[in-house]
Amino acid sequence: MGASAAEWDSPTWQLRHSFCRAEQLQAVLELTPEEQRALAHSGKRLAVRITPHFLSLVHPQDPADPLRLQVIPREAELLHHPEEMEDPCGEDKDMPVPGLVHRYPDRVLLLCTDRCATYCRYCTRARLVSGTRLQPDTDAALDYLRRHTEVRDVLLSGGDPLLLPDERLEELLSALRRIPHIELLRVGTRVPIMLPQRITPELCRTLRRHAPLFISIHCNHPRELAPQAEHALGMLADSGLPLGNQSVLLRGVNDTAEVQLQLAHRLLQCRVKPYYLYQCDPAYGTRHFRTRIEDGLSIISRMRGYTSGYAVPQYVVDAPGGGGKVPLNPDYLLRLTPQAAHLRNYLGQAYAYPTPPET
Repeated sequence: MGASAAEWDSPTWQLRHSFCRAEQLQAVLELTPEEQRALAHSGKRLAVRITPHFLSLVHPQDPADPLRLQVIPREAELLHHPEEMEDPCGEDKDMPVPGLVHRYPDRVLLLCTDRCATYCRYCTRARLVSGTRLQPDTDAALDYLRRHTEVRDVLLSGGDPLLLPDERLEELLSALRRIPHIELLRVGTRVPIMLPQRITPELCRTLRRHAPLFISIHCNHPRELAPQAEHALGMLADSGLPLGNQSVLLRGVNDTAEVQLQLAHRLLQCRVKPYYLYQCDPAYGTRHFRTRIEDGLSIISRMRGYTSGYAVPQYVVDAPGGGGKVPLNPDYLLRLTPQAAHLRNYLGQAYAYPTPPET
């Protein structure tokens, strides 16, 4: 894409040269007429932004490429269906101060920016990111957390918190660490995948200073784990930061057991634990991405027992409207009797676990 090695390795260069317009994309991709029409109107819902790094992984001629589907708009995203919602996870109603979501008793979600390195077309927070609607009040959020001593766990998300400058990130993490009852910090990020150049020794040192701190990355397809992404994840792992992956089940992208197994195995090679597999949220314009619940359960059934337990993520659905995460599992418990729990294993074979007597 006409960059020197030093430029390509610069996160600033990557962000400055992100692809945001149809004429830029037309220079490197063979856009279909449908993609061109969608690009002409996509900013009405969610801006287009793709880093040169991630675009270099996209197949230039194949409109069905699973990486391309995630970042290039299609006309289907401009359609709003009755089941779709602007705020599918019901975060706004649980936001006591701007940018802070307090839904679960002991943990909160801190939305500290509305910017991402690349905008995914299935984004559940399209109402907030890439525009100007999210204006987090960090001072008010910190004051709220100081007063709410039941909170022990803070997840930083957005947008992508790793787009914040090192100095700002250090300031925010230090302020959270000074609150005595906060035990655990977490960061949700797609930066190691979309902008691996941002993962630097300085950033790793900043994050490590605030351990225990867990990193939840977002990777949907094994091809996203390119050499630069693998190197970035290795730097984080070498810094002692536990890594987990949260992926979204997407039609045409990763909705087969074969792709999910490949993804899980590549993640483990990168020292990342497959953590959650999310059912795609019913945000506006996402019907074409969403699969059926039974498809997700079938995938988990075809993973469990055929790979190590470390490789099998927990399949979850965020209950629409704000019900929180609901775990979904294939039915391995057939029935309960006073004498035994009747089970089936991954091969469908039946077993009985004897019920112990009451003490």
